[in-house]
Amino acid sequence: MSAPPENLPGRAPEASAPPPPISWRHRFSVLTAVSTLVLIVAGALVTSTGSGLAVPDWPLSYGMLMPPMVGGVLYEHGHRMVASAVGLLTLVLALWTWRAEPRLGIRRLAGAALAAVVLQGLLGGLTVLFLLPTPISVAHACLAQAFFCSVVALAYATSAEWRSPGTRPEDGQGLRAATGVAAAAVFVQLLLGALMRHSGAGLAVPDFPLSFGRIVPPVWNPAVGVHFAHRAFALVVLAAVLNVFARARRSEDPRLARLAASVTLLVVVQGALGAATVLTGKAVLVTTAHVAVGAAVLGACWLLALRAWRLTSSRPGPEGAVVAASDRPATA
Repeated sequence: MSAPPENLPGRAPEASAPPPPISWRHRFSVLTAVSTLVLIVAGALVTSTGSGLAVPDWPLSYGMLMPPMVGGVLYEHGHRMVASAVGLLTLVLALWTWRAEPRLGIRRLAGAALAAVVLQGLLGGLTVLFLLPTPISVAHACLAQAFFCSVVALAYATSAEWRSPGTRPEDGQGLRAATGVAAAAVFVQLLLGALMRHSGAGLAVPDFPLSFGRIVPPVWNPAVGVHFAHRAFALVVLAAVLNVFARARRSEDPRLARLAASVTLLVVVQGALGAATVLTGKAVLVTTAHVAVGAAVLGACWLLALRAWRLTSSRPGPEGAVVAASDRPATA
């Protein structure tokens, strides 16, 4: 008698099959990703409070490892402390991955994440030493988002879900493309936001939802152009995310549908925070929340793209058995 078919297209894995064990390395990767999001929030507080030069030297702070945490020093030096903690976590994760990970691509990703966090620290130092030049500040902000995505990828690649076979819905190819476009659109939007933020264009258009009382600004200069581009591209992001949401619902995989719904909700919240940032004259907490939710949108969109690629892949998941075996010890 032949064995019953398994992993048919559009069919979820058998509910009776026990999930692969969650490795400690996956937990540590998640901790590193969450810490990176905290670091982005800390960096946003530095900019929102105008504390970027509260500590004028680097790598020390007023020649000390721990200066008095008063005024803007609290935000700037606090940001450095969080960055140091994330750097240490990334170093441990990279070494752990190179020791325990059988997949060369994941080991290289861990090495790239470590290189990125080192470069990020150097860019942060240059930002201070050269008195907040816009190109370096924008590069610093964008590299932070790219590093965040790399750690999210490491966390997902070591998860039990990655090591389980996918459902392979019929619309898999379209969904994979749509999630990739959405993640790329969010990254471009964050780049525009960083350019607007670090060039002082956050209130170049002081009203919302109109621009100087018009749909299109009647006056233009570089600051207005950057600000309006950020607003206009938000509609592109919304359209891309709604397309993903519709496709994810059709995939009939609740893991994709739920995450797509969460991303859509985050984008709506992010739009409201963007409006509030303008209407409150860049209030510190609102502006910081806008940056934080923007990073969360990117991380969730990127995770959704990875999930769509993995869960709708036409390849079966035998590779997962190998990874599960290698990750089973507590040291992996």
